[in-house]
Amino acid sequence: MDEMQKMPVLFLGHGSPMNAIEENEFVKGFRKIGEALPKPRAILCISAHWETQGTYVTAMALPKTIHDFGGFPQALFAVQYPAPGNPELAKKVKNIITKTEVNLDERWGLDHGAWSVIKHLYPAADIPVIEMSLDYRQPAQYHYELAKELAILRKKGVLIIGSGNMVHNLRMVDWSHLNAPGFGYDWAIETNEKMKDLIRHGYHQALIDYQAQGKPFQLAIPTLEHYLPLLYVLALKEEGENLTIFNDELIGGSIDVSPNIRTSS
Repeated sequence: MDEMQKMPVLFLGHGSPMNAIEENEFVKGFRKIGEALPKPRAILCISAHWETQGTYVTAMALPKTIHDFGGFPQALFAVQYPAPGNPELAKKVKNIITKTEVNLDERWGLDHGAWSVIKHLYPAADIPVIEMSLDYRQPAQYHYELAKELAILRKKGVLIIGSGNMVHNLRMVDWSHLNAPGFGYDWAIETNEKMKDLIRHGYHQALIDYQAQGKPFQLAIPTLEHYLPLLYVLALKEEGENLTIFNDELIGGSIDVSPNIRTSS
């Protein structure tokens, strides 16, 4: 893979799968940032919705669209995102990572953490997409260090996307406010604001040691899978790069679609 203009890195708060088919402020934000991005050679997505024992990358030529949810309208299950895969990029990822063995996967595909947001960035589905899984046995520090090994891909035309949510406590969602952006519990608002402050100032270690940040953080991150994609993106931010925050809202009291982050030179 020849070198190209260095690609930015994105963290996307994917929120509800319904963002795939609804027209709302979050979708408009995804679309706007997609229009501002340079066209990548390929996309590598780290999604909250692919957890494995060990680390895997999708290596099929034609990944399927996975509808990994239930209880939503049939229109959502009808959505297909037929982006091609990139077996060569999968092999490249396997070869550049030394921290662990990376396994090539032929069964997974694109889960909604990937396609529900990428479809708004590239609606033509003409950019190859691969996913890398999250090893759920490993702590936050491990994932942050692993992410740094992906940095070379930014200069090879690969757009790296982390898709999750910073504040994600489904058990405490107020479903009556799910369609009312801006509603958040006090602890969710506090965590969101403190996280953004730490991100802007580059205090990554405090974000890695999230459990030491007090009860609000512990409520915001009851499990790691939606938080880890943020750490991948922060690990890939280089010294002197600008950072843009967009789609900054809480919904349902305990879930955020914020802050979506883009880095740029």
